[in-house]
Amino acid sequence: MSDWGPVFVGVVLFILLSPGLLIQVPGRNRFFEFGNFQTSGASILVHSILYFALMCIFLLAIGVHMYLG
Repeated sequence: MSDWGPVFVGVVLFILLSPGLLIQVPGRNRFFEFGNFQTSGASILVHSILYFALMCIFLLAIGVHMYLG
């Protein structure tokens, strides 16, 4: 059996933390902007740091595992 936990967590976080899709931190006009479908270099940096931190928390600290099949 293969462990699909890291794949599932990675895909969900990638969708949720795509800059400009749901939320953008920092935004162009305000600190938080919702659903503006725009991005900036600072926003990409902040979202990638959040992605890395949440991946480490979910996979190393909590230990999310999903076995299919």
